[in-house]
Amino acid sequence: MFSMYVLDIPENLGIVEVSNEDSSLRVDRVGPYFRISIGSREYNPEISIDRRESGCRHAVWYSCVAGLANAQIIQHDKDALRVVAR
Repeated sequence: MFSMYVLDIPENLGIVEVSNEDSSLRVDRVGPYFRISIGSREYNPEISIDRRESGCRHAVWYSCVAGLANAQIIQHDKDALRVVAR
């Protein structure tokens, strides 16, 4: 299993909301962070979040990832954030 961590601050809530709407992802809390991970093995093993859907401004978008567990970022540009298993 692999995960991405996002700090629980108001600026990051759009990312969490978009992740909650994706049925292939699971969002839970670990201390002051949200952990976003794949919810089921039957889905594409990738965390993919569209920046425009999240409503994040560029400065927040590029600083939203607080950490990764067994994962690597394969795309983090003005359009999307994509994370896969390492």
